Amino acid sequence: MKLKIKLFDKTLPLPEYKTKGAAGIDLYSRIETVIKAKEIAYVPLNVAIKLPKNCWALLAARSSLHKEGLMMINGIGVGDSDYSGDEDEYKAALYNFSDHDVVIERGQRLVQLIVVSYEQVEISAHESLGGKNRGGFGSTGKK
Repeated sequence: MKLKIKLFDKTLPLPEYKTKGAAGIDLYSRIETVIKAKEIAYVPLNVAIKLPKNCWALLAARSSLHKEGLMMINGIGVGDSDYSGDEDEYKAALYNFSDHDVVIERGQRLVQLIVVSYEQVEISAHESLGGKNRGGFGSTGKK
């Protein structure tokens, strides 16, 4: 598969896999951003992308992001294949859960981009699904 990337700031590096076994491509902050305590900021990630056919982009926090006092406010980001215009810059919606302001440096790696293939499904409504009810969250126990 091939991923086409447009960089907004060409002085920052092209995103890449940092290890041979990495599933995610690290994305960088395009600008310095101050995220005030208990507030949300949208940090530009310096890329617009053209995904391969039948793929979507999953944006996930780097495992070290919490050490900064930050988390992705929406858990994960979903980039649809048709979000691919020249000005469609990906952004990370970050929440500062700490009690102090956090400075994101220009060029700081924040999130990982994982390209995932998909197949759209045909949707139909039914009165019954024919399966056994399981009970809900945690219904299988702890062990």
